Amino acid sequence: MTQQPYLTELFSLEDRVALVTGGSSGIGRAIAGALARAGASVVIVARREPELAATVAELADHGCRAAWVSADLSTREGARTAGDEAAAKFGEPDILVNAAGINLRPAMGDLDEAVWDATMAVNLEAPFLLGQRFGPGMAERGFGRIIHVTSQQAHRAFVQSGAYGVSKGALESLARSQAEAWSPHGVTCNTLVPGFVMTPLNERIASDPEKSAALAARTMIGRNGLAEDFAGAAVFLASRASAYLTGQSVFVDGGLSVH
Repeated sequence: MTQQPYLTELFSLEDRVALVTGGSSGIGRAIAGALARAGASVVIVARREPELAATVAELADHGCRAAWVSADLSTREGARTAGDEAAAKFGEPDILVNAAGINLRPAMGDLDEAVWDATMAVNLEAPFLLGQRFGPGMAERGFGRIIHVTSQQAHRAFVQSGAYGVSKGALESLARSQAEAWSPHGVTCNTLVPGFVMTPLNERIASDPEKSAALAARTMIGRNGLAEDFAGAAVFLASRASAYLTGQSVFVDGGLSVH
């Protein structure tokens, strides 16, 4: 008896289309690569064209089907345009991954409306608008996967959570509302919750050996996260294997949140 047909039935993303925002760097890039290698046709949405082109070229070298869309998710028009342009590449997506985010964290007393608005636009409003764009179609077709990348700050305040923590907490609530609306129609909606991950978004702390070591010591595994640590969890949440998992926050943090 071979295991391959069974594993393929559970985890293959063949004939699926995925849209990954923030897919040109960090966790988003790792997720885009994992979904593509699992068989999905992947559209990556981010701002910077050189990084987008390089990511798609690397995936093509691995025999994957991928395309990119350069977009500004900080405005409603930008998010709507990104959705339309992404859908024009390979068709309406079956999988939506919202990994794009900004991490502005002034002290609460210094938090002004501009930082608040910018944070909510990218971290919360863009995922909402893309969900509204694609969720109903997924439900109509009877299959869909929406995955948001959130943060430890969605669950507890530390290191000046500010507007960032609020946006990520609201994003987890958005996932639950989406799950309530569309899961009866085959669309699961979940979040991936990172610990401290060595990505460009965290470069300031990652470049400080003392702070990095202190954070690693807070995990159970004994090291900080890497972007590729999210590959397996993303494929699971995007596949048939997760059909009965929805409205949940899945912690990929080396045990940091329970240590």
